[in-house]
Amino acid sequence: MAASDLESKAKEAFVDDDFELAAELYTQAIDAGPATADLYADRAQAHIKLGNYTEESSQAPVKKVEAPVAATVEDKEDATTMENTPPVVEPPSKPKYRHDYYNSATEVVLTIFAKGVPADSVVIDFGEQMLSVSIEVPGEEPYHFQPRLFSKIIPEKCKYQVLSTKVEIRLAKAEQVTWTTLDYSGRPKAVPQKISTPAETAPRPSYPSSKAKKDWDKLEAEVKKEEKEEKLDGDAALNKFFRDIYKDADEDMRRAMMKSFVESNGTVLSTNWKDVGSKKVEGSPPDGMELKKWEY
Repeated sequence: MAASDLESKAKEAFVDDDFELAAELYTQAIDAGPATADLYADRAQAHIKLGNYTEESSQAPVKKVEAPVAATVEDKEDATTMENTPPVVEPPSKPKYRHDYYNSATEVVLTIFAKGVPADSVVIDFGEQMLSVSIEVPGEEPYHFQPRLFSKIIPEKCKYQVLSTKVEIRLAKAEQVTWTTLDYSGRPKAVPQKISTPAETAPRPSYPSSKAKKDWDKLEAEVKKEEKEEKLDGDAALNKFFRDIYKDADEDMRRAMMKSFVESNGTVLSTNWKDVGSKKVEGSPPDGMELKKWEY
């Protein structure tokens, strides 16, 4: 029964002159506590009515307070040492899996070195500038990694792969900037520099101001025109004539020219393959000249 209920019943017994019951109920109320000074006074009144008044029944117990003992020199030194000793800071718990990353022009490749993790135990979500990685293998401590990323990404272009020794995550960059850290908290105040591709950084060819850029097509046309209009004499003119014929001839004409010229020792040049293809071409020296065969 609660102390307040016992106190109420004790008061009723006191009013009914049942001082013995009242004293008993007051004692039970005090034991049920917490007791007030009035409760001790009411119990004392009940004992007075019974004629067995005692000092113990009339007073509430006083808590004994021990006098302070003067601190010794050793105690003062210990207290000073404790004040000057820095508090022990527990080191942060080491993550279950180690991770690393590297940059390319268009993406950041994050590797979490989780060996032998089932693919169905890995859940990865991509946000505009957030990454959430959860690895929960039954019977093992769960792993959660949720950084705010250094820069924005394109979630729909991001992907990951669970391999036998690691989880590889490819973050598609929204901007071609170099990530100096993975987490936004380590991002420098300066605006990240844009990554330049080799094509953008390669110097463009420059030409001296004193010389105009050559028009090679025009130059080639001029050379061909000069060759066409060139006037040659003697053997040079004849050789050019033969070269022009050979250059514009088809395959049968070229075969006929080669066969007739070789077999006739340079005295016959035919372009008719049907005429010279089935027989040996005999030499035909010019009038007044004699054909001689050379022995090797």
